[in-house]
Amino acid sequence: MVKDDLKYTDTHEWIKISGKEATIGITDYAQKELGDIVYVELPEIGAELAAKEILTTVEAVKAVEEIYIPISGRVIDVNSKLADTPDLLNSSPYDEGWIAKVEIMDEDEIENLLSAEDYKKLIGE
Repeated sequence: MVKDDLKYTDTHEWIKISGKEATIGITDYAQKELGDIVYVELPEIGAELAAKEILTTVEAVKAVEEIYIPISGRVIDVNSKLADTPDLLNSSPYDEGWIAKVEIMDEDEIENLLSAEDYKKLIGE
């Protein structure tokens, strides 16, 4: 499942832009590839990250995967539900399973993200 109203990265993160804020998570494709997710290291609120830096790590039964921030931003909120129920990334990757919200630092970077159509081509849908 690829949602048309989101932007994507070639490393399987999604981002929803809303004014100067963006919500970030992993795609349905990513969670299927990872399998059962058992732990999410939440990013630190206030952290300022450049595009493509590590936002967090996600631990699944079969792998530990780094999750990258799609655009430069300052973390303003994290999904604290993931601390107790990391499997929300499996069951609801686009809704309840969001990872972080950031204040966008460079809006020009949005142009570097993939459209839903481009992401579908990337994953062979």
